[in-house]
Amino acid sequence: VRGLCPLKQILHQKGDNTLIFEARFESGNLQKVVKVNEFEYQLTLRTDLYTSRHTQWYYFQVSNTQAGMPYRFTIVNFTKRNSLYKRGLRPLLYSEANAKKHKVGWQRTGNEIKYYKNNAGQGARQYFSLTWTFQFPHDQDTCYFAHCYPYTYSNLQEYLVAISKDPVKSKFCKIHILCRSLAGNIVYVLTITNPSKSGKGTERKAVILTARVHPGETNSSWIMKGFLDYILGDSGKAQLLRDNFVFKVVPMLNPDGVIVGNHRCSLTGQDLNRKYRSNMKKCYPSIWYTRNMIKRVMGERDVFLYCDIHGHNRKQNVFIYGCERKQQAKAPYVHPHVFPLMLSKSCPDKFSFPDCRFRIRKSKEGTGRVVMWKMGINNSYTLEAS
Repeated sequence: VRGLCPLKQILHQKGDNTLIFEARFESGNLQKVVKVNEFEYQLTLRTDLYTSRHTQWYYFQVSNTQAGMPYRFTIVNFTKRNSLYKRGLRPLLYSEANAKKHKVGWQRTGNEIKYYKNNAGQGARQYFSLTWTFQFPHDQDTCYFAHCYPYTYSNLQEYLVAISKDPVKSKFCKIHILCRSLAGNIVYVLTITNPSKSGKGTERKAVILTARVHPGETNSSWIMKGFLDYILGDSGKAQLLRDNFVFKVVPMLNPDGVIVGNHRCSLTGQDLNRKYRSNMKKCYPSIWYTRNMIKRVMGERDVFLYCDIHGHNRKQNVFIYGCERKQQAKAPYVHPHVFPLMLSKSCPDKFSFPDCRFRIRKSKEGTGRVVMWKMGINNSYTLEAS
């Protein structure tokens, strides 16, 4: 956790075992806590800023802990009817004492996990609760809970600084400013390709990857990091890919949402992954500039593949959404099923072809995947990860 926490308002006396909660830090999200009894707490999440919805991402600090006691936390204002918490997903816990003493980081925790409809809804809105029991590993520890492994804007900046300082990687990975977000945060774009020996780099096709348009889907940042670790590595395959392609990468499309701990929206309370048709450059700068950058690249070279990386809260596995015309061309190389099928053959333990979908629903017309496909990129995908 980076940055200074605001001053803690410690109201309890010595011998008071009430937990102290805090979420006013980068990517934190928690609105309210009610102590129900000695070891039971009811938690309410903050909705995305300037909306009344999108409660899913949580990330908060707990201190004044007692080891070995049977605590129960219940988050009471989820809005999704279904959840992977019904199918084995568990909350994440990070203990500062465990990290210091045993070099242990984030761990899945919790027993008696239930996700159920509660009767707190007003009017037509229904709310759902997630409840779990657990024990803190140490007395007087500072711990963190999160929905998924946090990956903050600061984490990304540290990663990019390390690349720019690396004498080898910085030769074939150029980091530029794509634009600034509404709050003035830099949206980065990376260009990754080996310097061409003959001076003829224009025949290389482009591969365009973007991630983290939805802030609460932190797994998309971890997948992006995995991709970057690989493509910037010194394996023969990575070299070959850099010799043959130009990779254009936007690792974090929505830094403002990530910083404030939103789940889905930007600072205007909008889902940026529905705004790729919009010409409102001022409202959605990262989307406008990304689309513009892709148009520019398409003018210079063939774009072989576009992929936007997401996390999924209700489905298991890793899978792809593609785009398919009703009368699909006979030529095999433009068939949208080919790339996901190859992925499922290469890593059948991780990638699920049966979960892939290729139909374009009306509600998805403004997504990156559909808009890039209509601009002429045949292999245009959304990668989803559980």
